[in-house]
Amino acid sequence: MVKEEFDFKDYIRARFFPHIWCPGCGHGIVLGSLLRAIHELKLEKNEIVMASGIGCSSRISGYVDFHSLHTIHGRALSFATGVKLSKPELKTIVTMGDGDALAIGGNHFIHAARRNIDITAIVMNNRIYGMTGGQFSPLSGCNKKATTAPFSTIDREFDIVELAKSAGATFVARSTVYHAKESQKLLKKAIDHKGFSVVEILTQCPTYYGRKNKEGNAVQMMESYKTNTVKIGSKKLENNPELIQRGIFVETPEVPEYCEAYDQVIERAQLTKR
Repeated sequence: MVKEEFDFKDYIRARFFPHIWCPGCGHGIVLGSLLRAIHELKLEKNEIVMASGIGCSSRISGYVDFHSLHTIHGRALSFATGVKLSKPELKTIVTMGDGDALAIGGNHFIHAARRNIDITAIVMNNRIYGMTGGQFSPLSGCNKKATTAPFSTIDREFDIVELAKSAGATFVARSTVYHAKESQKLLKKAIDHKGFSVVEILTQCPTYYGRKNKEGNAVQMMESYKTNTVKIGSKKLENNPELIQRGIFVETPEVPEYCEAYDQVIERAQLTKR
């Protein structure tokens, strides 16, 4: 039974704590928002399966007391697709970092969105490969420093929201770790949505990205999410169009969900045999 009052300990594997994240990392805030969203949805733990790949963010699947798969780099959505097709009744959540989701995992990301399979993809965007030493990622952007770009990057970054929208995701949202309550609400909506959902959450890596690019400590980086982001359509955009927008960009419930459409194909095939 799901308790009325939220208790973090009800949802975690306490034997794996303390966690491995660096002091000041935002991933713990994402985990807190996610578990509160799940609690509000009153989901039983055995109704949920969580998949992750490789990276700092991917450790989340080991910390939660759900069915979970800690898989290979960039392939979490592939594993989750297999789970969802075999057990469509399960709520399937995939936690990824920006590199895991959009570098080696980029093709899987766009095709999962295209299929509109009922999976919630959470992309924790700290603009760096944190676990493997601070290499730049597809989200780092131009003129940023990293261990693999000591004289700054020249690669332009993806816009996760625009990529997810154009690939066909039927729920697309963005928030930040500073806006933890907002993230919780968006994650709740994403998990409840029937179809492929993408939630980008901007999160800080003070150890590598912040230090290399002189963006301050964890607190200063979180404060930048307060000052450099606005809700969709804010009047502040008129004076500063470079501000990053937060909120729900796409919410389209009427597109057929992949598993349900696949069941119809099976049904037609069975009728043909008869």
